[in-house]
Amino acid sequence: AQGHGAKGDNIYEFQIEFLEPVEPKPVCRVTQRQLNITVQKKESNWWERLTKQEKRPLFLAPDFDRWLDESDAEMELKEKEEEKINKMKIESRVPKDPFKHLKKGYLIMYNLVQFLGFSWIFVNMTVRLFILGKSFYDTFHTIADMMYFCQTLALMEIMNSLIGLVRSPLIPVVIQVLGRNFVLFVVLGSLEEMQSKPVVFFVFYFWSIIELFRYPYYMLSCIGIEWKPLTWLRYSTWIPLYPLGGLAEAVCIVQSIPIFSETGKFSLGLPNPLNVTIQFSFLLQIYLIALFLGVFVNFRYLYKQRKQHLGPKKRKMK
Repeated sequence: AQGHGAKGDNIYEFQIEFLEPVEPKPVCRVTQRQLNITVQKKESNWWERLTKQEKRPLFLAPDFDRWLDESDAEMELKEKEEEKINKMKIESRVPKDPFKHLKKGYLIMYNLVQFLGFSWIFVNMTVRLFILGKSFYDTFHTIADMMYFCQTLALMEIMNSLIGLVRSPLIPVVIQVLGRNFVLFVVLGSLEEMQSKPVVFFVFYFWSIIELFRYPYYMLSCIGIEWKPLTWLRYSTWIPLYPLGGLAEAVCIVQSIPIFSETGKFSLGLPNPLNVTIQFSFLLQIYLIALFLGVFVNFRYLYKQRKQHLGPKKRKMK
């Protein structure tokens, strides 16, 4: 090798005749301080000494930080063998899932279909409002069919969590899916008076924006791909959008309460002698409280998820 030392540029070389055969291609690594050459034995056994000549060459000095005597070397090999055996035992205990690829394919297709559906909703609403200049009032009549499809399909997320197909906890999933479907099918779907209100636009728009980042993130996770910008968007956009979506749902319910009171729709009349009617509008007022509690529960869960995925990584102590 060529090197620059105290006496200028020089050529350095050395020869070592090892005690037993070694691998012909050593591994070399150059650092700012030194050149490290790792030579591997052909057979893993203990050598009495390093070189064939009994007297150690003057230019050789042992590195005592990595020095092992025969008993230490045997112990290290034994520990490695035990670790390998234990690992094989653990792997053999874990049953192999014959449906692994089928499950992964199902999750990829599910997330892809949902992403395409909510993308259609978002693009359609954006184009109609900001390019074609359409009003807020016809949002439900143009978007409802696709929203019905996506939110009905979202019921599968509860089943996925229930059977352990995904690691998402069941309660936040149930709160989000059933909460949205209640607003969509019961409050909006059953009242024609609500379908022409501007709040429908904001409910649908906030729902679709959140899902534009959630479903592709999960889809890529199924195949082991993590795209950092998408991860940041998945765990950051919900901070403003989730409370805004909850507020829009609350406004929607508040506006529907007088209509349910006037029409008596879904009200429950108890038989005589009680002769009492439970107004559905009263149940909606109770649901408003549950809505904000649900937003708090999901907000807390999403905050923990964000901290886990975007928070500072803990360094392992050596």
